[in-house]
Amino acid sequence: MSRNGAFAIAFHTLFVAFMLAPLVVVMWMSLTPANLLSLPTSALSLRWFRAILDHSQFIDAFWFSILLGFLSATLAMLLAVPAALALARHRFPGREGLVALFLSPLIIPHVVLGVAFLRFFTQIGTTGTFAGLLGAHVLVIFPYGLRLVLAALTTSDPAIERAAISLGASRWTVFRRVLLPLMIPGVAGGWVISFIQSFDEVTMTVFVATPSSMTLPVRMYHYIEESIDPLVASVSTVVILLTFLLMAVVDRIYGLDRILVGKG
Repeated sequence: MSRNGAFAIAFHTLFVAFMLAPLVVVMWMSLTPANLLSLPTSALSLRWFRAILDHSQFIDAFWFSILLGFLSATLAMLLAVPAALALARHRFPGREGLVALFLSPLIIPHVVLGVAFLRFFTQIGTTGTFAGLLGAHVLVIFPYGLRLVLAALTTSDPAIERAAISLGASRWTVFRRVLLPLMIPGVAGGWVISFIQSFDEVTMTVFVATPSSMTLPVRMYHYIEESIDPLVASVSTVVILLTFLLMAVVDRIYGLDRILVGKG
């Protein structure tokens, strides 16, 4: 059995430190008692965490982002599952072009998507509506769910499905008793990644959100334009801690390896 050498361990340590450093700095800055963004050097304070309660717009935007992320991820997976089944189990003219079309939001800059959505919604009269914002998020996060479901189907053996059909199982029974259990890791992982992408999306959302339908990242973006106090750092810290807590609960109940890697 091979073991990592000293160089590999040092490299991975530096890599992890590099990835975690921004989170640590933001969380540290949220504890400053000063009125400006700065690292606390003499004392720590929860002043800016208490200040969140005085800014209801952040709390409202947080719950709106949760609702938007949940609906977007759910709708995206409802579309990704049948699309992945068609692409993984069938060969037809134009299949490769369809795959490229479905995955194109991954390579198109979100600024371009935001401008395109704004122009399109203006033309059809849905500017500033929740339906338009929801549709834009579904389109942007759809490729993430599709790729994970496709990966789960690609690694499964189609002979299992043919064996079930040969034993008299209906198409619905094959899907429910054979295909769905094989897809569960991809579906669960795709939903989690899609939810995170929707919750964190800001570049495209800036163009299509309105004051009545503003997500938390967009609210923070507009707040930074007007103020430079550590309130945004404290909001970011709360989101980081909630994310860690959610990942710990998911790992305890279901297992992150099963969701993101497909083990087990």
